Order: sequence, then structure tokens, then C-alpha cells
Amino acid sequence: MKAICGLDCDKCENKHNCRGCMEINKNPEQYACIVARCSKNKGCGRCDDCTERCRLKEELIAEFNALGIEDMPEVTGLNELIGSYINLEYTLPNGQAIRLLEEDKVYLGNQMEKAGSSRCYGLAADEQMLLVCEYGENGTEAEIVVYQRRNRGA
Repeated sequence: MKAICGLDCDKCENKHNCRGCMEINKNPEQYACIVARCSKNKGCGRCDDCTERCRLKEELIAEFNALGIEDMPEVTGLNELIGSYINLEYTLPNGQAIRLLEEDKVYLGNQMEKAGSSRCYGLAADEQMLLVCEYGENGTEAEIVVYQRRNRGA
């Protein structure tokens, strides 16, 4: 089965826990998947995406770029990413380990190489928040760079 976003659900390790496309006929406010929520609305007709998703991606890209993070390349695109794949563990200064994302929710995000480093920036966002983290190979030594509510005025 192909998901609304074009991914092959049968190849997804999380297909039995996913609350995305399977909820397309329920209340859009409860969709875990950004693609499923906005696909409930009519598409723009110009591409495979719908108007809401195109607009949300554009807003998020602008907000990530406006953060002005040194050594982070310009954000030019975002992908659909399931929380269980990108929900890294962060250690707070007091030693407490936390995770910031929901495992079964779909976010828009990207991975970008940090200039002059072997580390990467990980970006994740939804309608309410922006997260930028920095990490080493395979998500090791993850650090929160920015975790904030979205700037809706961008």
C-alpha cells in the first residue's frame, strides 16, 4: 500500500503503529501525519502535494533559515519523517535524559551536514514547534540547538 506521501507503507517498520493515512476518514485535527491532515483538504492541482502542505513546508523552511544558525546550510527542502526514526535522546545539564518528539507522529524535517565538521544538524517541525539538534554518527551525542514554538509571523 502506498501512503498519501508516496512512501511504501508495507516496507515501513512502524506500519502497525502508524496513525497516519489509516486515519484519513477521521477528524483531521487528530491525524498524526501532516500529509494525511492536509490531504483531507483539496489539493492545489499543480503537484502531488496539497496546498496546505506546500504552504506549511514553505513557512517551515523560512523559519528554519531565519534562525541564523552558524555553520548550518540553507534549508531548501523538508521530508516526511516518522518520530520513531528521529526521536533522539538528549541529556539535560542536570543529567536527565529526555526525548522531545512523539514516536508515532509524522514531522517535516531534514538532515544537514554541519560545515567544517563530521557532525550533522537534524531538523524536525510540525504546526506548533521547530527543533534543531546537532549530533554525531548515527545520532550519537545529540545536543539541542533550538527547540521553540513556531514563529507564525515569518
